[in-house]
Amino acid sequence: MRYQFYISLAGLMVAASSAAAADKIAAGTTAVVGVLETTDVHSNLVGYDYFRLAPEPSLGLDRTASLIAAAREQYPNNLLIDNGDTIQGSALADYEALVKPLACDKVLSVYKVMNALGFDGGGIGNHEFNYGLKYLSQVTGSRFDVAGVDASRARCAGPAFPQVLANVYSVKSKKPLFSPWRIIDKQITATGADGKPVTATLKVGIIGFTPPTIMAWDKRWLEGKVYTEGLRESASRFIPEMRAQGADLVIAISHGGLDDSPYSPTMENGSWHLSKVPGIDAMLIGHSHQIFPNAASTVAQFNLPGVDKVKGLVNGVPTVMANMWGKHLGVIGLHLTHDGQRWVIDKSRTVVEARSAQQADKSYVAADPTIAALVAAEHEATIKYVQTPVGETRFRMSSYFADVGDVSAIAIVNEAQANYVRAYVKASLPKYAKLPVLSMAAPFKSGNAGPADFTDVPAGSLALNNAADLYLYPNALYAVKVTGAELKAWMERSATRFNTIDPAKTEPQELINPAFPTYNFDAMSSKEVSYEIDLTQPPGKRIVKLHYRGKPVPPDASFLVATNNYRASGGGNFPGLDGSKTVIASPDTNRDVLIAHIKKTRTLTRAAHGQQRSWRFAKLKTAGPVVFRSAQGKLALAHEAGLDGVSVLKEDDGSGKGFSLYQIDLSK
Repeated sequence: MRYQFYISLAGLMVAASSAAAADKIAAGTTAVVGVLETTDVHSNLVGYDYFRLAPEPSLGLDRTASLIAAAREQYPNNLLIDNGDTIQGSALADYEALVKPLACDKVLSVYKVMNALGFDGGGIGNHEFNYGLKYLSQVTGSRFDVAGVDASRARCAGPAFPQVLANVYSVKSKKPLFSPWRIIDKQITATGADGKPVTATLKVGIIGFTPPTIMAWDKRWLEGKVYTEGLRESASRFIPEMRAQGADLVIAISHGGLDDSPYSPTMENGSWHLSKVPGIDAMLIGHSHQIFPNAASTVAQFNLPGVDKVKGLVNGVPTVMANMWGKHLGVIGLHLTHDGQRWVIDKSRTVVEARSAQQADKSYVAADPTIAALVAAEHEATIKYVQTPVGETRFRMSSYFADVGDVSAIAIVNEAQANYVRAYVKASLPKYAKLPVLSMAAPFKSGNAGPADFTDVPAGSLALNNAADLYLYPNALYAVKVTGAELKAWMERSATRFNTIDPAKTEPQELINPAFPTYNFDAMSSKEVSYEIDLTQPPGKRIVKLHYRGKPVPPDASFLVATNNYRASGGGNFPGLDGSKTVIASPDTNRDVLIAHIKKTRTLTRAAHGQQRSWRFAKLKTAGPVVFRSAQGKLALAHEAGLDGVSVLKEDDGSGKGFSLYQIDLSK
């Protein structure tokens, strides 16, 4: 036994010596390393739409898996990294978090898939916090030293790869909630100056960041438990540590987009400023659900100074954003040269691209069948769950024409929210009993992810999946007390959804401002409120004829407005909505409130629950067409909603995405 021990020790010493020799890299050695990114997967694991109960090939990690396999074949030296917004966002995610919570020893489905795909690391997005810190601690296999979480309990099952987050700290310990950074040792094959293959260990440091605005968006879970730090401050603190610990490369996993406005430690999209921190070699970004690089992009954040939307550079740093839901795979092909002391990136040869699961002929890459098999039980359980009946509707509720006035998909949401607040005030807040109760809701789905990305609930039985389609997010119902002036400012902010229209222009004018997301287009659907949006005016001066019960709304009037925790706490940057006006912070989610209301109402009709519209465009005659896009073949729905001024300009808008080009006659 003693002899065998010495032989083994000698072998280890020889192996260590060989490794040291291998890592003594000669000047002129080159290597190519593929850095692969997924982002904003939102637990879309297989190509299936749980709202429509039908296969949906445009999304799912099962198809991303095929892109990953192809990229790994091209780049044998590779790292696969997730950017965040991973554990929330699908019916399956809600099922695992809220309906049948996981046992401590079970791995969350999305992490089970990622483990199988061999992810090397991951970041933390803002939606990771939506279910609370206790749940996040469990499913990530972490021990958070925060109030309400038992840090002494056994570590639960989690992902098999490290997750990093540098800018969120525990109030209790003043330490980062997650490991701020990690160094991954990657064995790579390089090419020596003599042309011969060389084996080397590449030390890749990863560091993660999430939007500091989580403190407003998930205030109910986070206040008093964690605090955030600015991206620039955290990066400046930790990147020197990473270099001191031997990191050859530093990859920033930043769950945020690009914004070159003056830097703030609380800014939502700080990646543009982050790219200027010394020591970052590559940047993986997300949150905005966009594609970067993209030479044809008209998105404002990709047309900023220092941003090269063709080559995928942000202030000289190779950067990629891989859309959402597994639709794309981000790929950075880093070309490295060793100068005898360190690896240097050859930016002239480095290639950045976002590879689509949809091919040039509009078909999709094949799904990896092993992914569906891996989560088959969870998938089937989710389908059964969402089929639970809650009521019926005698009209079709959709968001295809929500931007031009169809309230069929939001009226029932507003009704449910307002009724809930009225009952809450009567039972618990009698001092507000005399205040009018209103409600704001937004059409969450308006084609951002393609022509299938609209709310569409057919007439007939209503099930839980329909309620989830009507209210997409697991927000909590909040109510705020606002003045008439603040209510109007809220509406003005919502009206940013539209471009300013010049009546004299003869060429087509786009109605929709793509930089303003539809989930921020709050609107009312109350017979007691009416207002118009004057599109000839610039943003901030568009709301006219604002009336309550037929009379102009005075600036000093008072209202209670039902909304959600995201909006009430500052989400969307609405004037005055910063958390200070919240008077009801309900423990119930908006979706649960909606479901309860449908169960109580039982049968929905268009006349009673889907027709009342508070807002209209101010009448305007234009010399040329005012146009917008929606799914093909839906004109009849616009007319059913009373939108007679809507017509089809082109059945196919020419984008290749399956949209029609519609026009609206604003004079009607």
